[in-house]
Amino acid sequence: MRSRLHTFEKPEKRLMSILKKHSGRDSYGHVSVRHQGGRQKRYYRVIDFKRDKRNISGIVQSIEYDPNRNANIALILYKDNEKRYVLHPKDLKIGDTVTAGESVDIKIGNALPLKNIPIGIQVHNLELHPNQGGKIIRGAGSTAVVIAKEGKYVHIKLPSGETRKFHGECYATIGLVGNIEHQDRILRKAGTSRHMGIRPTVRGTAQNPRSHPHGGGEGRIGEGMHPKTPWGKPARGTRTRTKNKWSNKLIVVSRHK
Repeated sequence: MRSRLHTFEKPEKRLMSILKKHSGRDSYGHVSVRHQGGRQKRYYRVIDFKRDKRNISGIVQSIEYDPNRNANIALILYKDNEKRYVLHPKDLKIGDTVTAGESVDIKIGNALPLKNIPIGIQVHNLELHPNQGGKIIRGAGSTAVVIAKEGKYVHIKLPSGETRKFHGECYATIGLVGNIEHQDRILRKAGTSRHMGIRPTVRGTAQNPRSHPHGGGEGRIGEGMHPKTPWGKPARGTRTRTKNKWSNKLIVVSRHK
């Protein structure tokens, strides 16, 4: 089971705000996202995904549990006394120093542009576009690898197996996201899912025919058709990605075999 890395200090109050709960409802109160419901009250921690405090070093003050993500977070105290939360990379310890900038050291927790990161280095919290802030490789235990450089683009191998081109000015953080043991966590009881805001999922074959295409029939029977969603769309094996998406040109090696 995942160990919670709480320090004795409470989370930084200035970096917290109440996280509003919508329970999967839209502005009319109708269910727009299924299987979401009541959960335990939680606070959102403001995470510095942009790492835009450049060339100012900071010290890791604490490593904390974050209820909004499967990765832990680290509280950084900078030299100008500003505090920020960042994703906690594996092997980053309390008392270590981290910096973000164009030409900082290749060290765990430091952030710099892809063009300045050597080939073979593991990275996370990767920007899709320059100055946008990290968008991908943010989950516990995830990492990407710099494998080539071509003009103003850098080739990155993603966890899915896809190799993709990113602009060299995109920032990334060195190392892989910590809390790898998250995947071994056992929920143990249904109540834990409910505390997380996850409501039960009912099989289509167990519903009535007005609620689901798989429903109805006497006794227990199979789907009896090509698998469908509750709205009649193909459920498995059908590609949903737009064929002529503009970003297709950035894919070097597809994740599909």
